[in-house]
Amino acid sequence: MPLTNTEICRSKPAPKPYKFADSGGLHLLVTPAGGRLWRWKYRLDGTEKQLALGQYPDVPLALARERHAEARKLLAAGVDPMAQRKAEKIAHMATAENSFSTVAKLWWKHWRVDKSPRHADMTWRRTEKNVSLS
Repeated sequence: MPLTNTEICRSKPAPKPYKFADSGGLHLLVTPAGGRLWRWKYRLDGTEKQLALGQYPDVPLALARERHAEARKLLAAGVDPMAQRKAEKIAHMATAENSFSTVAKLWWKHWRVDKSPRHADMTWRRTEKNVSLS
């Protein structure tokens, strides 16, 4: 039987973690600290894996089911959803590391060493004001 919002709201922490099953391996893990975490248990090449889909109430039941469906589509296409998420995260971090903002901050930290604090701060404020650092 599918999980309902009422069951989720009534869940209380216990001495040991426990699960509320939804369908297709999707479940809500209730931790002793009171956290409610969406998890999806799946198998890939005979290995059991578990994908985190978010924390309730930030990720409501409907959104957890959407994310679960997307991950199942990837798995059906032969792609490991966890590996794809990791690759996307690495790609995002690489673009963030090479952004103008990051390079400007590195330059400023190197440049300000032998400058007066007032001059260095004014230079940084002018840079932020006149150049888009996003």
